Amino acid sequence: MPREAGCPFAPAPQVREIAAAGPISKVRTWEDREAWLVTGYNEARTLFADPSVHLDNLHPDFPHTNAAMKGLAAVSPRTMFNTEGAEHARFRRMVAKPFTPKRLDSMRPLIQKHVDQCLDIMLDSGNSADLVKALALPVPTEVICDLLGVPYEDHALFQHHTEVGFDSNTSAEEAMQNTLQLLEYLNNLIAVKTETPGEDMISDMAEHIRAGELQPWEAALQAVGFLAAGHETTANMIGLSVLALLERPDQLALIRDTDDQKLLINAVDELVRYMSIPHIGLRRVTVEDIEIAGETIRAGDGIIFDLGAANWNAEIFPEPERIDVQRPNAAQNLSFGAGRHNCIGLQLARIELAITLQTLFRRVPELRLATTIDKIKFKEEAMVYGLSGLPVEW
Repeated sequence: MPREAGCPFAPAPQVREIAAAGPISKVRTWEDREAWLVTGYNEARTLFADPSVHLDNLHPDFPHTNAAMKGLAAVSPRTMFNTEGAEHARFRRMVAKPFTPKRLDSMRPLIQKHVDQCLDIMLDSGNSADLVKALALPVPTEVICDLLGVPYEDHALFQHHTEVGFDSNTSAEEAMQNTLQLLEYLNNLIAVKTETPGEDMISDMAEHIRAGELQPWEAALQAVGFLAAGHETTANMIGLSVLALLERPDQLALIRDTDDQKLLINAVDELVRYMSIPHIGLRRVTVEDIEIAGETIRAGDGIIFDLGAANWNAEIFPEPERIDVQRPNAAQNLSFGAGRHNCIGLQLARIELAITLQTLFRRVPELRLATTIDKIKFKEEAMVYGLSGLPVEW
């Protein structure tokens, strides 16, 4: 549903109308089937944790985003992204090593280096830039390349495939071809890492392949998920956050000037709450009847979580339309999901955003928009909300 032109950060007006009527409502999907739209914060948190709510995109009643995603699901192997219970836990353990606190702390200097290098190039190039191309996209791209063990010189290839895959207008045939090309690239890389492993996630998965615990195509598809989501989501959050903060200099100053890491991370949590970039919803299907909010969700019913509406729940987050980087419960946002399927990379994303935003505002204190907000193009048609570009000057 389209967002309001004068308020591009707020949940879509139609979604807010639905949310005002109740925390869960029946809606009709593109397949002309009924599903439950969950807009209530407490209801969303409860259902995320319910063991009978599954992220199983091979279930016949799963509420797919579009025909392209449904077609891909039909030929996809089981991975961390579409399994439950012990199977899901097994897949998740195989990729958990890079996300331990120790490994994440060791990445801070590298993230700082990438940010500084991008800013050096941007500042040396004049007094204006497209911040998406200069900073928001390259920083998380370099970080995810480091994490996975993907050569950065190949970034144009997977950025293109991610853009096509995340476009809601992509046809089923285009999506299939797009994914096959990316899988071929990653299969080749996995073969190399199997012979000559390094200190990266693909090498970790190659170790499990050698041990017979993981099939190559399972590893490749998991790598596709991390490669695509790992840079696109963070890039969109950087661009949107900079735009929002340039409109709110008091909040920007708090981020720029603080030496309190807790405040800085809290600011990131608040921005993540405010933006809620997965604006096509997180999808699930029920396998048993559930009683909630005076309704019965039947086994086989599809569920769509609207994170924006949940994160703008005024009872949980007073004055949700206001960015407050000191909001005491900002970390309770649902932007990374919740429960067993919460985003495994959420701590990495928080670190990337904190370092990137603070470094940018400290090194470029004169940063300002080079246009007006009504002329900025937002990614309304993408599955992850963001900016196509952000013209700035200093």
